Amino acid sequence: MLNHMRLRNILALVFGLAAASVSAQDIYRFGGLERLDPSRREIMLVFTAADKHDGTQAILRTLKKHRIQAAFFLTGHFYERFPEDVRLLLRAGHYVGSHGYAHLLYSSWENRDAMLVTRQEFQEDMRRSYELMAQAGIDTLLARWFMPAYEHYNDTVSRWAKEMGLSLINYTPGSTSNADYTVPSMKNYRSSETIYGNILALEEREGLNGHIMLFHLGTHDDRTDKFYQGWLDRLIGELKRRGYRFVLFGS
Repeated sequence: MLNHMRLRNILALVFGLAAASVSAQDIYRFGGLERLDPSRREIMLVFTAADKHDGTQAILRTLKKHRIQAAFFLTGHFYERFPEDVRLLLRAGHYVGSHGYAHLLYSSWENRDAMLVTRQEFQEDMRRSYELMAQAGIDTLLARWFMPAYEHYNDTVSRWAKEMGLSLINYTPGSTSNADYTVPSMKNYRSSETIYGNILALEEREGLNGHIMLFHLGTHDDRTDKFYQGWLDRLIGELKRRGYRFVLFGS
């Protein structure tokens, strides 16, 4: 465990930072970054993980093949259970950040403004997350971006995060890339072929400039059709062919 005083100093530095915008043209919703500059032909790939890691190796191989840096947002439970995966992500030079510690749902699905956690509970969850990140060797001063659990939050959560020097990021809706976790028994199930087709159809209709495209590092065993098994490679290649550049936080 980190020395308590050292941890306090780390958190004081991290949570004392002011949240900064990536670009004046970036699009925010409920205080969270939801899309990069829509005037640029750029896409950012982000991955989340709570308790599954079956796609780590395949995703890393695909990103290495295409020379892409991506962002990975992991729960505290993931840091505890899969430390070797964290080391692999860091070794490959990707951004590795927080998805909260316990994957808490911050507010109601039915009423976004109805809070399900207190400010203290939110802060404690984030502190536990950042403690584990520091133990994993992550420079927490450079890891202020985090993605809320379930990608669900509101202005209150954004304000609490800003008070701690953190910045929220979310995916850009519309492409259905985030449906790669669904299983056939779900009403919202999307096959990998359908997701791939939806993304390209959206690109043809209105373009994907500035899209933050979310996928999952691992999925349930009931989903045997894994997007990271071939489809991600195919998608990146096609989007590159169409002139898109893959970036990390506006790089």
